[in-house]
Amino acid sequence: MTHNTNEEYDEIVTRCRSIFVMKMKDYGPSWRIMRPQTVNDQLFIKAKRIREIETTGVNLVGESIDGELMAIVNYSIIGLIQLRQQYADSVDMTAEKATELYDAYMAEAKALMQRKNHDYGEAWRDMFSSSLTDIILTKINRNKSIAANDNHTLISEGADGNYFDMLNYAVFYLIQMSEKQ
Repeated sequence: MTHNTNEEYDEIVTRCRSIFVMKMKDYGPSWRIMRPQTVNDQLFIKAKRIREIETTGVNLVGESIDGELMAIVNYSIIGLIQLRQQYADSVDMTAEKATELYDAYMAEAKALMQRKNHDYGEAWRDMFSSSLTDIILTKINRNKSIAANDNHTLISEGADGNYFDMLNYAVFYLIQMSEKQ
């Protein structure tokens, strides 16, 4: 089977962006008040739920793994916005500005994906989906540690690198799911 990762990536991102935009219509950028720990906990909830479904095979809530993965993509972008723009005490951003930042950070994520895919030979295609979940959970825990250290690291990449990686691993998982269907 011939793969076109760029096209597959764009299809997934289009779905995620659509959800982001629709939620902005419902709630606006209400997430602007979230501190880094809260964004990380939102990501943790989503990834932990995926891991529980993978482990037990039981899904009582009924929401799909792909929905949770798209939420990880979108919360990763929110994390980047909050990290780079700083969180606020009130909603201080328009939906249009939030979407503009979403598009900019998503373009940055895709460029990173392309560079890493070149260097790693698309190794993610041969990984277990459950490994992608575990890596996302690891990145979340790293960001929790970084947040506890006032966003400072000694030799490691910062929280933004982890957000980009979580986003890309979630997209990879979604691509794997779409290929199995």
